[in-house]
Amino acid sequence: MDSSKSESFENGILSQNALLSKTFFRMFLGLLATALASFYSYSSGLLETILMDGSYYYLFIAEIIVVLVFSLFFRKLSAGLVTILFFGYAFLNGITFASIFYVYELYSISYVFLATSALFGILAYIGKTTNKDLSKFGTILSISLLVGLVLTIINLFLGFTMLDIILDWAILLIFMGFTVYDMNKLRHMQELGYADNEKLYIYGAMELYLDFINLFLRILSIFGKRRD
Repeated sequence: MDSSKSESFENGILSQNALLSKTFFRMFLGLLATALASFYSYSSGLLETILMDGSYYYLFIAEIIVVLVFSLFFRKLSAGLVTILFFGYAFLNGITFASIFYVYELYSISYVFLATSALFGILAYIGKTTNKDLSKFGTILSISLLVGLVLTIINLFLGFTMLDIILDWAILLIFMGFTVYDMNKLRHMQELGYADNEKLYIYGAMELYLDFINLFLRILSIFGKRRD
């Protein structure tokens, strides 16, 4: 009896590790796609061309559409189409992302990326290992983020520097919470038997990708060294 329980526990751990490794691998590919697209857009002058002809806003709208389609129709779409949406978003995001090279020093971007990676790893580990039920925090985090985004848009017109700083810290804390929450959600989805599912890997990769990107942007905004 004890041997059977031990074997079942080991199989569960192996299945969970397989789920997380496949999810993180796809997340890494998404980040790599963003990095390559961003570097090319900056070094080739593509972003400058886009800014001059007004296409930047169309790219931004396209990103929003992709995220909405991904979120609303995820269950109905095939694994292949979901994968295309994920990497399409990563490339589009990379093009708009290139703007940070015009605003921040390159060494500062590198340091912030390393700091974000370390923080993300710690938060992901907490989410994976905690035994607490975090499901109730999903709604709280989503509402908090919505309020933060609305205030951010309003402050674009008001221009209050102190409010900008407060919002950066608040949204950073919100995405720290999302990282823990999303990792914990992935673990529970695996426990419910969704481990061998290509769509789940992409779903998890998209969630964690967005968490990482937003952590990076907020940390960069707070601590990044701006160009003179």
